[in-house]
Amino acid sequence: MLGSLNQCSVAPQAPKPINSMNYATFNRSISYNLLRRAFPIRAYCTVHSSKGNNLFSRISPVRRADLIIPVLDQWVVEGRKVTSLELQRIVRDLRSRKRFSQALQVSEWMSVSGLCPFKSGDCAVHLDLIGVVHGWEAAECYFNNLTDEQKNDKTYGALFNCYIREGLVEKSLAHFQKMKELGYAYCTLVYNNLMCLYRSTGQLERVSDVLSAMKENGVTPNNFSYRICINCCGERADFSGMEKLLEEMESQPFISVDWITYSMMANVYIKAEFKEKALAFLKKLEDKLHKDPIGYNHLISHYANLGNKEEMLRLWGVQKIVCKKQINRDYITMLGSLVKLGDLETAEAMLKEWESSNHTYDFRVPNVLLIGYCQNGLVDKAEIMLQDIIKKGKTPIPNSWAIIAAGYLNTHKMEKAFECLKEAIAVRAQNPGWRPKPHLVSTISKWLGDQHDTREQEAFLSSLKTVVTVNKDVHDTLGNTEASGIGEKNEIEEIVKL
Repeated sequence: MLGSLNQCSVAPQAPKPINSMNYATFNRSISYNLLRRAFPIRAYCTVHSSKGNNLFSRISPVRRADLIIPVLDQWVVEGRKVTSLELQRIVRDLRSRKRFSQALQVSEWMSVSGLCPFKSGDCAVHLDLIGVVHGWEAAECYFNNLTDEQKNDKTYGALFNCYIREGLVEKSLAHFQKMKELGYAYCTLVYNNLMCLYRSTGQLERVSDVLSAMKENGVTPNNFSYRICINCCGERADFSGMEKLLEEMESQPFISVDWITYSMMANVYIKAEFKEKALAFLKKLEDKLHKDPIGYNHLISHYANLGNKEEMLRLWGVQKIVCKKQINRDYITMLGSLVKLGDLETAEAMLKEWESSNHTYDFRVPNVLLIGYCQNGLVDKAEIMLQDIIKKGKTPIPNSWAIIAAGYLNTHKMEKAFECLKEAIAVRAQNPGWRPKPHLVSTISKWLGDQHDTREQEAFLSSLKTVVTVNKDVHDTLGNTEASGIGEKNEIEEIVKL
């Protein structure tokens, strides 16, 4: 398999950045994943950093993709067994965590080691990973070098996903036609992915046509088929069409409508400001929750959007009883909802509850309140809160300082904004993927220039070299900022994404 990829005329390249909309579309076509976020984890620089008793415990901490194969080789050198099921589980776990480069390395090793079978399903996963990491052209080249036996419904489907992820309409449709001719297109997943293509490319009216084609061809729609159609109707403000689809969905004996569908319906009506309709679906949503904490998070967020604090607090109490244990994600949802309603006093009490609950300290939780303070002009209070956390022995992530820097920028306290941004850069190691927003950087740089403090300005720009590409993100942005007037925008939510 490695040879077939190397035969392709694809130059070596760094992992290709994934378009968030296209990847989200692809990810939903596999399963409906919700609220998935990565925690900052430090990189390991040697292959012996973990001495776990199972292969997964050795691979999981390794952050650099080029160190994955040495770990696998070392495992074999130690005389330990490796099985297809174990490697498949590791690849699946890495993919679920969006660690695609590492997953590709495991898959590559599996394909060339000869220690376990590399079946058509493994080949399809490998093809998809090539598409994510290196792009659709590399995936297409890999596919073209497969044997006729390996070119089956699974690998055709994987290449189809690659085209869809990139939004390549003509290639996707041509490939779909080929799959139909070979008899590979008559399954629900393929049609669902075609719906994703039309939705991601803005051809919303064609999504319902795909649903009709499914039925005509004897392909049974599933939950996702109806959900994407309902969502597209909502985006087009076709409320009657949305209701008809839901009625049809509820009438199908092979479909069990869960809380996700009712959450989508409620969300559409909340955005359209049809409060009574929204409340009716929120009641249906709650009836379907059972013990699903993510469902409670969505329900609480919906009531926050309706401005109903009473229901938010009631549901939080119910969630604490039904779900037994609350994790950081649950507190982030509740704190964000309280901040949205401007109830900082209750948010402060909830943060104290979280701090006393012995959860793993995740700065994304207090960051919610920091944003709340800054949005309400209480930037000094936000800084005092962060300093108090530091005094307790916690090292903040750069996002925390960036929130406060943005707050000071909005209140035109440039010296304070500058000091906070320097603090953010100083703790960048806590989240290596962090980047300051260009407008924050360029505005502070311009302010330093206006102070005629060349030495300070040069020192600041030098400190940024490990964080951003100064020529691109600072100098270019300076011109763009002045020309477009984007400095007038509120920076709090622009600077930091939770």
